[in-house]
Amino acid sequence: MPSKQQLDKIAWQWTETVDPADVKQEHIEAAYRVRCGSCEANTCRRNCSGNPRCLSGLGERSWLQEIKDSAWHDVDDPNAERRAEGGFVGLKNLGATCYLNSFLQVLYHNPAFRHSLYMWDPEEDPQERGKFPASNGKGEPEAVSWAGSCGVYSPSSIIGHLQLLFAQLQFSKRRYIDPEPFITCLGLSTTQQQDAQEFSKLLMCLLEKHFSSQKQPSVCNIVQEQYVGEYDYVTKCLECSTESLCPSKFYELDLNIKGLRHLDEALNQFLREEKLEGSNQYSCRVCGGKRNAVRCIRLRRLPPVLSLQLLRFGFDRQAGCRKINTALQFTETLDLSSHLRQPPGSMVYTLMAVLIHRGSSANSGHYVAHIKDRTSGSWYLFNDDGVCKMRGRQLQLNTDEENPMRPQGTSSGDASEPKRLAKGTHDSTGAYMLVYQRHGHAQSFPADQDPFWVL
Repeated sequence: MPSKQQLDKIAWQWTETVDPADVKQEHIEAAYRVRCGSCEANTCRRNCSGNPRCLSGLGERSWLQEIKDSAWHDVDDPNAERRAEGGFVGLKNLGATCYLNSFLQVLYHNPAFRHSLYMWDPEEDPQERGKFPASNGKGEPEAVSWAGSCGVYSPSSIIGHLQLLFAQLQFSKRRYIDPEPFITCLGLSTTQQQDAQEFSKLLMCLLEKHFSSQKQPSVCNIVQEQYVGEYDYVTKCLECSTESLCPSKFYELDLNIKGLRHLDEALNQFLREEKLEGSNQYSCRVCGGKRNAVRCIRLRRLPPVLSLQLLRFGFDRQAGCRKINTALQFTETLDLSSHLRQPPGSMVYTLMAVLIHRGSSANSGHYVAHIKDRTSGSWYLFNDDGVCKMRGRQLQLNTDEENPMRPQGTSSGDASEPKRLAKGTHDSTGAYMLVYQRHGHAQSFPADQDPFWVL
């Protein structure tokens, strides 16, 4: 580690060439040395006064060396539990929580959402308020202790638990972490599997509600800005051409896929006009009576991150809950410009995640997620506590593993010869959610390895 004199010189050497009017954020950070490298463990006898990232002498021994041999006395191979260098951290399956683990990994891999989550202020949350030192009126906290019995802050709110969980996913040295505190806070059973498609909507609605207490707009509105879109339920009278609009917001578009082969067909069916005739005529207020009409959904605004729910799970009176196991084709690039009347700009989206249900039955099976790393462009398979990087940079879906009942080598569950798919096109018998990100929306955030802006 450089000496204090060397650090002082590095921190202020920019003043020799930069005019006061040209001082930028990077110069301020250099002066305060917030981007100095952290001192390695056991290399400093005392805390370095010239480096704010030095943790020596601060009681760090209990957590800096997170994985010690003594901590793994019940593990055959301690190295097998360590996080792979440059890899991602998995989530432990607590019994029937694989559906939750998959969705949490998708949320985590949105840097905009993760950044705002880290900026969440617990003092502005009603469930966390009062756990921190009160002000003495001079802008200084009272000398009171708010640490828990373990000597560390323990969150009480849903956002607080999610913030801690994401920080662990980002910085933990372990191969996987335990999401039980977050799941317990949600009040979910670890032994009863929930409806994965309904759960994602409920969680996003819950997060939006709890973020609303924040004063900073980029935090308060993060769910709306990233995931919420708008459409209108439009009913048009064919007699007077009057349109009746009923606006609605959405977190996801629910697409029926029964009898369909391609995602484009599902989108067109979702937006197609429905005729209201005969006994189902529309009561037009302008005409003063029932008239023939058409009804449809008209997209008004699409979010930067667009989630498409593929409705694979349905209810049958005789068989109960059933899964649609036919393969659906989808592309890595999706242009939705034609589906908006006045698109504000580019409506081209890139595939970022595929959530898959493995198994032929809706009442059993397993959930995994294929997610594209926004930094490297590589695809990863997230299977609870296991994280596997795909070879190359192409999405690889093992369709036979998705549905064990599917005949080997077929593309749609029948015995016909498989068709070669065009480049950038995939098909899946188990994909139930596709997550796309709009082109040009990627934002620049502090590097993930710089923890000074986290928590």
